[in-house]
Amino acid sequence: MAEVFADTIKGTTICGVKRNGQIAIAGDGQVTQGQNVILKGNAVKVRRIYDGKIITGFAGSVADAFTLSEKFEEMLQKFSGNLLRSAVEVAQLWRRDSIMRKLEAMMLVADKDNIYLLSGTGDVIEPDDGVVAIGSGGNYALAAGKALYRNTDLPAKDIARKALEIASEICVFTNGHITVEEA
Repeated sequence: MAEVFADTIKGTTICGVKRNGQIAIAGDGQVTQGQNVILKGNAVKVRRIYDGKIITGFAGSVADAFTLSEKFEEMLQKFSGNLLRSAVEVAQLWRRDSIMRKLEAMMLVADKDNIYLLSGTGDVIEPDDGVVAIGSGGNYALAAGKALYRNTDLPAKDIARKALEIASEICVFTNGHITVEEA
């Protein structure tokens, strides 16, 4: 179900990688209006929250992503920075609340130990093999990230960055202005 939701979002690409005790999330900077117009090329969609201890990356409608981010930050405060508990609470709220259910966004969230994908279908998914990606170029970044993960010794931040670089060469909704944060 998350794949169907992700295909409707034409907004950005975010890739997260967990390897050898390191976690990194990378995102591109393109903001697209509809199918034909690039409004901005250097937006920052990966950021640190909760006193720099948590990294988030969002894809989809910018306003919806900010709403989702705010709700996630509220849950982090409520649950003293517990990433999994906060993610599950946001996913449940997202699924139950009639206004939040209409949000067209997805998020990757990470701390120093874990990384999760949050979707509007109520999913909280931890990747099996350390690589996860969302957004319009997510499948390209995911394929590139998995190949780099399996066939190189690169650290998490380099895999995330290179996966985004490859996605930007294929996906018209992804550009090469990349932000990377490490947990």
